Amino acid sequence: MRVSVIGCTVLVLFTVLIIGKAEIYIVTVEGEPIISYKGGIDGFEATAVESDEKIDTTSETVTSYARHLEKKHDMLLEMLFEIGTYNKLYSYQHLLNGFAVHISPEQAETLRRTPSVKSVERDWKVRRLTTHTPQFLGLPTGVWPTGGGFDKAGEDIVIGFVDSGIYPHHPSFATHNTEPYGPVPKYRGKCEVDPDTKKDFCNGKIVGAQHFAKAAIAAGQFNPSIDFASPMDGDGHGSHTAAIAAGNNGIPVKMHGYEFGKASGMAPRARIAVYKALYRIFGGYVADVVAAIDQAVYDGVDILSLSVGPNSPPATTKTTYLNPFDATLLSAVKAGVFIAQAAGNGGPFPKTLVSYSPWIVSIAAAIDDRRYKNHLTLGNGKILAGIGLSPATHPNQSYTLVAANDVLLDSSAMKYSPSDCQKPEVLNKKLVQGNILLCGYSFNFVIGSASIKKVSETAKSLGAIGFVLAVENVSPGTKFDPVPVGIPGILITDVSKSMDLIDYYNISTPRDWTGRVKSFNANGSIGNGLMPILHKSAPQVALFSARGPNIKDFNFQDADLLKPDILAPGSLIWAAWSPNGTDEANYVGEGFAMISGTSMAAPHIAGIAALVKQKHPHWSPAAIKSTLMTTSTTLDRAGKPLQAQQYSETEAMKLVTATPFDYGSGHVNPRAALDPGLIFDAGYEDYLGFLCTTPGIDAQEIKNYTNLPCNYTMVHPWNLNTPSITVAHLVGTQTVTRTATNVAEEETYVITTRMAPAIAIEASPPAMTLRAGASRKFSITLTVRSVTGTYSFGEILMKGSRGHKVRIPVVAMGYQR
Repeated sequence: MRVSVIGCTVLVLFTVLIIGKAEIYIVTVEGEPIISYKGGIDGFEATAVESDEKIDTTSETVTSYARHLEKKHDMLLEMLFEIGTYNKLYSYQHLLNGFAVHISPEQAETLRRTPSVKSVERDWKVRRLTTHTPQFLGLPTGVWPTGGGFDKAGEDIVIGFVDSGIYPHHPSFATHNTEPYGPVPKYRGKCEVDPDTKKDFCNGKIVGAQHFAKAAIAAGQFNPSIDFASPMDGDGHGSHTAAIAAGNNGIPVKMHGYEFGKASGMAPRARIAVYKALYRIFGGYVADVVAAIDQAVYDGVDILSLSVGPNSPPATTKTTYLNPFDATLLSAVKAGVFIAQAAGNGGPFPKTLVSYSPWIVSIAAAIDDRRYKNHLTLGNGKILAGIGLSPATHPNQSYTLVAANDVLLDSSAMKYSPSDCQKPEVLNKKLVQGNILLCGYSFNFVIGSASIKKVSETAKSLGAIGFVLAVENVSPGTKFDPVPVGIPGILITDVSKSMDLIDYYNISTPRDWTGRVKSFNANGSIGNGLMPILHKSAPQVALFSARGPNIKDFNFQDADLLKPDILAPGSLIWAAWSPNGTDEANYVGEGFAMISGTSMAAPHIAGIAALVKQKHPHWSPAAIKSTLMTTSTTLDRAGKPLQAQQYSETEAMKLVTATPFDYGSGHVNPRAALDPGLIFDAGYEDYLGFLCTTPGIDAQEIKNYTNLPCNYTMVHPWNLNTPSITVAHLVGTQTVTRTATNVAEEETYVITTRMAPAIAIEASPPAMTLRAGASRKFSITLTVRSVTGTYSFGEILMKGSRGHKVRIPVVAMGYQR
């Protein structure tokens, strides 16, 4: 295995030497991919499926057409270029008809001018965008029992993870304490063999494990010694997301001899299929990610969890919805795969989303009700609040405080920035032993070259009772997360409180004329930070969570489509970690980590979608998306409107009333999602109608990616049958239509509307009765009352006679005629 990787690298380097400054390009060519080929080529029968159906990829019809497409890709390259001057990395046959190739910009231009070539995109980079959340979401009491308990929750549903791989030996993925897993006949993925242990990565819980790195290798970014040429997680991120969605139930989270609770995935019985395409230092390449998604759909996954998004928009694509990545996802949805994608971590600023398209679910991150707090009590009686997941110092006892700068072994150590306590060898053990070590939170912590874990290790090795880290100045956007440590420790994050500590220390510490300390007289004690405090003001939208409005092109023009779609827990999430992972300095070598990001929110939705899919196996991806959105909540635990973390003028954090641009339809409510009453369904042709009616999209560009002409009658993109309504440019009066389908027994729904005063809203009809399985159209009329230059928010509420409640957010900005 290793030899072949090295051989491959040598080949790539050789190619680069021949062709100069090579780049990776994703090329699409004429002809239908497997998913939409309706026949017409002699000797090859149709392989297309109806919308939301799975393809039988094992059939001879499919495999022979796949070989035919790959042969055509090879023939095109051989006809245009000399062998040895290009390196084809992947043939895409299932969701796209095209290939990824490593060539010079001049060769790319030749391809662009070739009549059978439809698009040539330079590859671009992507980046990586739980003990308590099942309880917070009400799964153990309200959802798992309906599917037969936690040991059946998600049974036989396969969730695919395009991420950084998996650590297969983790108890969250073990099978020795579970009921035996049977085969999943519909899934046909491969299990790669670990080159070191010679064992494959699968065990019945993990049903597939493959890695994709050809683009990373061609770009010269792949380092086999740390990136692992296998599905092994060299980062930690992939193990974390897989465990959030589908990790085993009741796994004790143990660190530093303390148990922080029991971890569980949302769908603990679901199967895990691993498609590693992200790597530790550089993230990943779209060519590898597209190959991973293509393979996952081909293998037969039910759900895809994508905690990955573009670093930047692709340079040559005018439209956010039409690039090789989003077009591949559209084909995946056509094949019946539900896709959960992280919205991005660019918040709290507007237009920071990296997940744009209507066919996928874009997920924002919430803070749940669990907070960890701690305090430092000083000898002068002041109590300073801070954070630190640590045990307390001995009760009823104070300890001497010694600052790192005052216990240096010699002045030459200054070059190491000793105050951040990363190197025990520069500090005097005799002076630190039995005392509390004071350290400074430098910029090194922000960039990740210093860690709280290392401070704890330094203090422990010097025999300190505990440590205090004081933040003296805050860089904008710095986020302080509690870090579990084995000895008493606290991070004082409020600068004014840090100043109180420093003033007290300086007053209590007499010095000689050279500045050397005569005696250490300051003292203090550290509280117990191990127990979480549960807040009623939850959930809240996390500061980092990307915000709308959504954009339709890379001139940042607003789209007639609401994003994000939904809010799910994504802050301080406990879950499995890979001991190999070095992505988070505070969790190096650990089996669990508590981290934050929309990356953590996406697998929450993927796992909950698995529970919905288990209960309603024939629902389309759009139906599952609809049920999650229409049953979500816009109120917190205390019954107040959801709030969002935002920056104040002084760059401190404040709370503001959240809007649909922060949370989409609201915070996920899994219990209600299993029985929504009504759904708003949509399929492949509806999405084409959306694309074809979006102003500024070239019909030829749509045809290049979908192989279909624009002959749809949607009129406006806002008529796409989604469970949200967005009119970015409302002039005068516009009427929007939606079609509701009843998935329960016959029920009469009364429709009420409300909207901010600048825009009038009216529903017609005001009530309707739907028989079981029936669909009914209704319309919403929006009229500009006054032009404010800002968006107005509202909602449509549909109350059913049998108790179902369906809510649709409405967003519009009025303009003068």
